[in-house]
Amino acid sequence: MSLAGITEARRDAVRAKARLETTLAAVQRRLSPGSLAEEAWDGVKDKSADLAGGALQAVKRRPKAVSLALGAFALFLARAPLKRAVSRLISGDEDGNDKDDAELSVPEGVS
Repeated sequence: MSLAGITEARRDAVRAKARLETTLAAVQRRLSPGSLAEEAWDGVKDKSADLAGGALQAVKRRPKAVSLALGAFALFLARAPLKRAVSRLISGDEDGNDKDDAELSVPEGVS
């Protein structure tokens, strides 16, 4: 190989090294925790916006079905308080006391 060929090969190696360093710096920036978190947050925002748009369209298409489903879900969540309220109505206990009738009455002969 001639001196000119060796010089050109060294220049090519220097340019390749510079490109590699630039690429490595870009990869390091992209893989930094802050950059990864930002990219993940952007993905979550986009996905949630898509889901909200889809939900809005579903409500517009079938408002009665959505209202029924939400009502059923609300009743499911409120099942314990509703059960207590119905039990109080049936037992006639309007004060909200949860004592049984057996505890309220004392049998005769027992002090």
